[in-house]
Amino acid sequence: MLKTFTHASLGLTPIDTIHGNLKGLKSSQLKQLQRLYQQSVPGDRLTTPELAQRIAAISSELNQPVSIYLNRRGKVIRVGVGAPRETQIPPLELPRYGAERLSGIRCLTASPKDHPPNEACLTSMVLQRLDALVTFTLSGSGSTQRGRGSVGYIKNVYLSHLLPQNHPSHAYWQVSEAQSLEAIAQQDFLDLVENLEAEFRRDFTAQRVEAGHDRVILVGLQTEGIGDRRFQDGLTELERLVDTAGGEVLLKMEQKRAKPHPQTLVGSGKVEEIALQVQTLGANLVVFDQDLSPAQGRNIERQLGVKVCDRTEVILDIFAQRAQSQAGKLQVELAQLEYMLPRLVGRGQAMSRLGGGIGTRGPGETKLETERRTIQSRLSRLQKEVDQLQAHRSRMRSQRQRQDVPTFAIVGYTNAGKSTLINALTNAEVYAADQLFATLDPTTRRLTLTDENHATQTILLTDTVGFIHELPPALVDAFRATLEEVTEADALIHVVDLSHPAWRHQLTSVEKILADMPIMPAQALLVFNKLDQVSSEALQDAKLLHPNAVYISASDRLGFETLRQRLAQMLKQL
Repeated sequence: MLKTFTHASLGLTPIDTIHGNLKGLKSSQLKQLQRLYQQSVPGDRLTTPELAQRIAAISSELNQPVSIYLNRRGKVIRVGVGAPRETQIPPLELPRYGAERLSGIRCLTASPKDHPPNEACLTSMVLQRLDALVTFTLSGSGSTQRGRGSVGYIKNVYLSHLLPQNHPSHAYWQVSEAQSLEAIAQQDFLDLVENLEAEFRRDFTAQRVEAGHDRVILVGLQTEGIGDRRFQDGLTELERLVDTAGGEVLLKMEQKRAKPHPQTLVGSGKVEEIALQVQTLGANLVVFDQDLSPAQGRNIERQLGVKVCDRTEVILDIFAQRAQSQAGKLQVELAQLEYMLPRLVGRGQAMSRLGGGIGTRGPGETKLETERRTIQSRLSRLQKEVDQLQAHRSRMRSQRQRQDVPTFAIVGYTNAGKSTLINALTNAEVYAADQLFATLDPTTRRLTLTDENHATQTILLTDTVGFIHELPPALVDAFRATLEEVTEADALIHVVDLSHPAWRHQLTSVEKILADMPIMPAQALLVFNKLDQVSSEALQDAKLLHPNAVYISASDRLGFETLRQRLAQMLKQL
């Protein structure tokens, strides 16, 4: 049983806290452990023979590992009963200097077992980014004499330290051969640390990205019912989302489980693997492909010591960056606050500790750390403003309807080419880019159509926000004023990116979102875009599946005559 022993009952200060497994220890043994806090070593030495023998003597008496942690001034800052894994410093309590620095803390541990440090101990070293891990193995003998201290308890000493990511050995750490205590005590600790950090700085400089970019690890969980293709497509899309949000993906990690772990989504072993990679790669953000519950997010952040967010938060962050109009910003802030409100408990300190970046833009960290009551009040005001926006857009639609001008809403998966299409058809100047969610605000433009009798009629084309698989409910609710441009339209033009490997899944996702809307136009035209980027075989396959669709290239204006004819035919049926 692991617990923390404090000496509050004895009138001692919190610095005397003993960590780890204290079950069955006598009061005299606890006092011996507490006195270790009074020890120190010269700043340029790993340890002194006296301190090492004292730790080993206590370990021998307890028949358990004993670990102490020292800062670079040589002062003991943590004492625990157990190996480094059981006594390690929680991530959020560690100094955060970045991938180019070590933590400034070293661990001295005595173990009754006569072997080098095991993988669990070394992993703990990586997770804490320790300056060094010094392991003493016990001789099975030794003595403590008044005035002379403890002697003879140590058999071998092993020195372990981290290695830079690009080290030729491709290892996380290096462990020395067995050494004598005298050799370790004479080693220049500062020289060791300075050389190590110089290597880390060189490694970090070589891979550093622009300031403000998040260094991201993606984590995908494949549960029962999710096929391999769908899972990989989802992870690829998440990578694109992170890139759009301004992050740099360092690594993608995957796990298969029958169902998500209730506390950490992925298993505890996978969390440890992620933590290892966070420290090794210098990541400052971990993004999961499935939504995290508030408790899961907090649990994982505590174990990793870096920011954690899910797919929904990345999408919300992109929306926060893309919103240009006052209406767009209003709806984004509402969506973010609705999503974040249940996740605020226990995260205020962590958010301040872990910094900004993806998942914190929009309303801002300060606002998210305010009292729940204040945020709820802000939400109420935002809801009223969105209601007013909804009413305003409803009046505008009514005016258009009184003018008897039919409206066609262009819908589709994000980055399908909707804005490019409306620009090409109407010579508009809607922002269009090869980006996810390049357009947030609906744009309406006039288009004149000519039927087979050469009669002309004008329609309104409305470019809408792009959809995505499992569109976050917070966005659907907050953007209801924008999405009503779809539900109130006379007809839909569903644009599909035929060049995308997952176009079938994207088409289905959009149809599912549309089906969940309260009202839908009766008329809809399926338009496959980016004809110029697909093979003839892929085109034929699509035509077999969707013979009534229109096939175009909006960028090259291919297939526009057919598209105009089909729109004119739809117009007659309205």
